[in-house]
Amino acid sequence: MKALIEMIAKSLVDVPDEVTVSEVDGDKVTVYGLRVASGDLGKVIGKQGNTARAIRTILNAAGNKSGRRCVLEILE
Repeated sequence: MKALIEMIAKSLVDVPDEVTVSEVDGDKVTVYGLRVASGDLGKVIGKQGNTARAIRTILNAAGNKSGRRCVLEILE
């Protein structure tokens, strides 16, 4: 999952070297923190949050397959 988020984010931003994804495992929930360069934050979020919503939808679908709930937090 971490590699999936990283691949999607790197394809969206101008500075792919500054994309980092952190992972915090809970009991049944995994929280992923996505950090990008400050200039690329808008590209990851998208207009009215549509891009971020699409990434979260993909993440939830992949998480349901493995029986875990996945949450994406976009960090500044």
